[in-house]
Parts: sequence; C-alpha cells; structure tokens
Amino acid sequence: MDFNVKKLASDAGVFFTRAVQYTEEKLGQAEKTELDAHLENLIARADCTKNWTEKIFRQTEVLLQPNPSARIEEFFYEKLDRKIPSRTTNAELLGQYMQDAAKEFGPGTPYGSTLITVGEFQKRLGGAEREFLHTSAINFLTPLRNFLEGDWKTISKERRLLENRRLDLDVCKARLKKAKSAEAKAAAAPDFQETRPRNYVLSASASALWSEEVDKAEHELRVAQTEFDRQAEVTRLLLEGISSTHVNHLRCLHEFVEAQAAYYIQCHKHMQDLQKELSCANGDTFPNAFAVNASTSGVSTGPSPLSTATLPGASSPSRPTNPSNALESSTLKIEEVKPPATGTRKAKVLYDYDAADTSELSLLSDELITVYTVPGMDPDWLIGERGNQKGKVPVTYLELLS
Repeated sequence: MDFNVKKLASDAGVFFTRAVQYTEEKLGQAEKTELDAHLENLIARADCTKNWTEKIFRQTEVLLQPNPSARIEEFFYEKLDRKIPSRTTNAELLGQYMQDAAKEFGPGTPYGSTLITVGEFQKRLGGAEREFLHTSAINFLTPLRNFLEGDWKTISKERRLLENRRLDLDVCKARLKKAKSAEAKAAAAPDFQETRPRNYVLSASASALWSEEVDKAEHELRVAQTEFDRQAEVTRLLLEGISSTHVNHLRCLHEFVEAQAAYYIQCHKHMQDLQKELSCANGDTFPNAFAVNASTSGVSTGPSPLSTATLPGASSPSRPTNPSNALESSTLKIEEVKPPATGTRKAKVLYDYDAADTSELSLLSDELITVYTVPGMDPDWLIGERGNQKGKVPVTYLELLS
C-alpha cells in the first residue's frame, strides 16, 4: 500500500493547527467569526429535525418489528442491496399451529372445529398485519431513512466545509493583524542619537517587507472571505430545504396513520366475525360466551362478569338481581342440576354472601368452592358447590382461579 508522506504530513499539520485554533477560541485567545443569526437558527432547526427524525425512525422500526435480531437481519439485507425474505407473522404462525392441532384432536370434535375456525381468523389477522407492515415501511420508514442517509449527509458535508472556510478566514484575519502590527513597529521613527546610520537602511528594508506581507495577507483575506460567503450561501440554501422535508414527512405521517387505522379496522372486523361464528357454532355448549352486541359494534359498555370477579381489592359489590327466567325452583330444582363433565372451575370467595333463598348458596370470604355454568343460565350467576351443598352464587363475589 502506497502512502503519500507529504500529504500525510500536511494533513497532520492541518489537524494540529485546527486543534490549536479551536483551543484558543474556547479560551477566548483567538477571534472567531460568528455566523449570522438567520443561519444559526437554520442550523439549530436542522439539528433538531435530524435528532427527532432519527428517534421516530428507530422507534417506528421497533413498533413494526419488535425482534432485534430480525431488524439486524433486515439491516444487512438492505446494505447488501438484496431483497428481504418474506417472514411469517406471529398471528399466522399461531393460526397454523391451531389448525395443525385440530388435525390431531380431530376436526369433527367441538374443540378441533373451534381451533380450525380461530386458526383461520388468526391467519387473516396475520395477513392484515403483513399488509400494514409493508405499507408503513414504504410510505413512512423509507422517506425518513432517505432523509437521514441522503439529505442529512449532504447537509453535514456542506456544514463541515463551511466550518473549514470559517477557520481559514479566521487564520487570514489573524495573519493580517499580525502583519499590520509588525509593519507599524518597523515604521516607527528610530532614535537619531542611539541608532546607527546602517540601521536606518535595515529599518526601511524591514518596513518594505512588512508592507508586502500586509498586501499579501489582505489578498488572502479577501479570497478567504469570498469562499466563506459562497459556502455560507450554499449551506443556507440546503438548510432552508428542511421546510420541504417537514412537508414531505407530514404527508408520510398522514399515510402512516391511515395505514394504521385501516389495519385496526380490519382486525376489529375479523374479531367481530370470529365472535359471531363461535357464537353460532358453540351457542348450545357455551351460552352467552361469545354474545356480540350489534348496537355497540361488539364493545360491551357494562362490566364483564369475569373481569369484575378478578378484582380482589375492590369493595363488596351490590347484590345482583336474581333473574326470574333463571333456574327458579318452580321450573328446575337446584338439586336436579348436574355438573358438566368438563368446564368446572375453582373459585375463591372474595366477600361474605348470604343466600336470598334456598336456590342460592351462602358464601364465606376466602373459602374455595367449585363453580360451573349450565345452558340458559344468566351470565351474572354460576352454580357453586361446597361439599354436599349446592346453589347459585353471584360471579361478582368470586375470583376464578382455574
């Protein structure tokens, strides 16, 4: 490998000179040419734009791809200019596992058929997620990356050139100041009594030399000032382009929000359809489990019985109303109710409860009972068993354990 020794020595000298110059500026021992206020504001605005764009870009990458290993893999594919391979989403993988499990359990069984249905909708959710990721990467991430890796690099390069021109200008100013000071000293009138005639000639010669040095320094200063002004104008034009960057990023942000909204709308629709299918398919086995309120688009405004039952820190709830169409003793004797083969659960009693009639079971706080539901039963109530005792119990007084 060939080394240009002269260039290396020159670069080292420039680096040392710059370091000395920066140090003197920090210590206030050297003059520093200040940029105009407008240019300083543009630089501060550009730095702010770069910093926040980088943070938004990185966090959006994390949002779209939480797996850091996958992000690193995609980064290398981009740097190698190769197509990123298609990756299965987690929802699609879950859906496939559910459908494979259904084949093992038997697609004709209630559990197997439900797994097939849920697995299919999980795949649909995964497809919607894939479309969202693809759209967001093109319409939002790519413009941000192009700014950081393209426009900003150009701006940074021109700013470095501007800083070098400023340093060169300050060096020329210091050189001119030094030359003028030496010229004035050389041109000072000598003392006729103490100075020999020969020194008059030397003094005149030195004065002429310093006059030439001043002329040369003034010429270099004019050249350095011209180059600095030209570079400042180039940098200013690039920095003013940040306004256009903001407009472009604003448009991209709107597109990202639209893609995100469309994705969540699709997910909501898929889940509504899934609830309806499960409600129709399993209504006889699990009544009220997948009921969908069409007037509220599937979103319940009242408290969920199961969610209310898992709040041990809450105060004792009010006694629920005993529905007239539930398991009344005149219609069905409580002792005639049989527990299902599957579906029983353990529950911890949160509060004391006094039975209102013989069809209900009194409860003591912190005791464990077995609970289950039966077809046609109100969702706010369960059948509870404690030893040989059996009766209806309110869900809000329980914490379901398993």
